[in-house]
Amino acid sequence: MKDQNNSKLSKFQFNGSRQKVRFTETLNVAVGVECDIYTFVDDKSKDLGIIRIKSGCKTPLQRVLSGDKTIEGYISGRGTLTITKANGKKEICKVGNNKKEKLEMNVTVGELMQWQADNDSELIAYEICFPPYKEGRYENIKEEHY
Repeated sequence: MKDQNNSKLSKFQFNGSRQKVRFTETLNVAVGVECDIYTFVDDKSKDLGIIRIKSGCKTPLQRVLSGDKTIEGYISGRGTLTITKANGKKEICKVGNNKKEKLEMNVTVGELMQWQADNDSELIAYEICFPPYKEGRYENIKEEHY
């Protein structure tokens, strides 16, 4: 649900209920990738990032270093979420081919994750961090070395 004044969210559907959120800031994550950061008004145990990825762009390849729970979810557009397990096995989730499609994945400490938009579509995803995100939660991995 978008706020009429600034087109930012005022509520976010999670765990079967619409929860109030408050916009904090927009971060430029990488070329063609922005993330709007939100706090949950009535729940300080988590925070929310809405990730906008321009067509043909991708988020940095990131390893989860800390946190109790990290949830990656799909909102709209077409692309791929790739999660690499600690044992090296890749889980590749294509999204955007089904209008009622839902994707919500837990990413655990030690795993790698990356969203990539298809060449002809913007991709919008979300990330919920328990506890709220702090610097050092993720490590960016140089892809040529991976």
